[in-house]
Amino acid sequence: MRRRATAVAAGTGQRETSPPAPPARDIRLFWWANGTDTLGTQISGLVLPLLLLSLGYSPAVVGAVAGLSTVLGLVMGPFAAVLADRGARKRVMVWSALASAGALGTLAAALWLGDPHPALLFTAIAVERFATSCQEAAAGGTVALVCDPTDYPRAVSRLQAGEQGAMVVGPLLGGLCYHFSRWLPFLADALSYLVAALCVRAMRSDLAPEPDQARVEHPAGRSTRAWSAFAAEVGAGLALVLRSPLLRLVLVWGTAVNGLLVALHYTTVFALRESGQGATAVGLVFSLAGAAGLAGALAAPAVARRLTASRTLLAVSWLLVPAAGALALSPRPWLYGLLFGALCLPVPVAAVVLQARVMRVTPAGLQARTSTALATVTGVSAALAPLAAGVSAARAGTAATAAGCAVLLALLAAGTTLAVARGALSVPDGSRAEPRGEPQEIPRKEPRKEPRKEKA
Repeated sequence: MRRRATAVAAGTGQRETSPPAPPARDIRLFWWANGTDTLGTQISGLVLPLLLLSLGYSPAVVGAVAGLSTVLGLVMGPFAAVLADRGARKRVMVWSALASAGALGTLAAALWLGDPHPALLFTAIAVERFATSCQEAAAGGTVALVCDPTDYPRAVSRLQAGEQGAMVVGPLLGGLCYHFSRWLPFLADALSYLVAALCVRAMRSDLAPEPDQARVEHPAGRSTRAWSAFAAEVGAGLALVLRSPLLRLVLVWGTAVNGLLVALHYTTVFALRESGQGATAVGLVFSLAGAAGLAGALAAPAVARRLTASRTLLAVSWLLVPAAGALALSPRPWLYGLLFGALCLPVPVAAVVLQARVMRVTPAGLQARTSTALATVTGVSAALAPLAAGVSAARAGTAATAAGCAVLLALLAAGTTLAVARGALSVPDGSRAEPRGEPQEIPRKEPRKEPRKEKA
């Protein structure tokens, strides 16, 4: 739970006791909000490419829609992160979830009435992506504000397990819902956003850092007008990432792995469609992959206790290479499920280790902006990956696309090995013992003793 440090009362040597820590129910509510949101996203995210393909759009167009909608969403993330670090974290998360619910509810109604107009279809996708980006940016740093530093790995692994559990059930539910009616998955996602908004609204914790922790100092002589001050606050998280070797490694590794996994995801969808498989088979494949990811998330705390962060990251990086290469040779749908599961199994383990390290070196007032800076750059790769996968699958085929992803993963593993050897994962000596940057007690200075004068 979040604990406020004691302070020395002015004029006395007594300490003021801090208010009681927020209840544990807030962590559970945040877990439910995150898990429900992920479940709805998996339900609708699986069938969206299938819907666009059924409406006559090509794989390249499907990839472009997914990529451009993600890019539009990334624009709002850094601004929402500033509002979150200023104290509006809960309000941004609630209203963003409600906006996403409205967009997908409108899309579900349009599909129920018939074929939606392209403008309505693409607008709903863009609005949902915009709002979801704001919601994810505001959620950054929530764990650091409501959780003890010693519980970071366990809390992150539980969130990862919830997400992976949603990835097990979500694709299967999405395929079944789409089999019965094409509007049903989007209605389910809209309802999941409503549940997430209610859970966040019910949290009692103060999700705002101390006012002085969110302030960004401006160099002397620089204009401090509102727009320039806000611009400086937007870029504060990215500036911290660029200064820290650890955060730079997290940025590069997360960006590459996320983009390549998204590309392999769409490549698998295209390959299954080429082999004549329907939505149910596609959902089953990704449910198997989600089950593997769930197992990896549950095992992450135990692995983190047994292995060092360096060994964990290196093992995960090299294990991804053969699994991606085997996808290029997979002839049957059930093999796709096993191989994609082999890709998703180790990634949560590395994610838990890296996220715990990120929270340790990030001040409380920069938690949302730092996580958003990482997520924004990572999201760019996720935005470009569907387009690249679609174009590559259309021109070179799905097998060549999977093989290319395997080569890129091998290059990433080699670069990660070199970075770890240079000590990029080591935590600086000046890093905070309390990741939230809580105020510490200031030691009292003893008056300086004057030397005694000798009598003549």
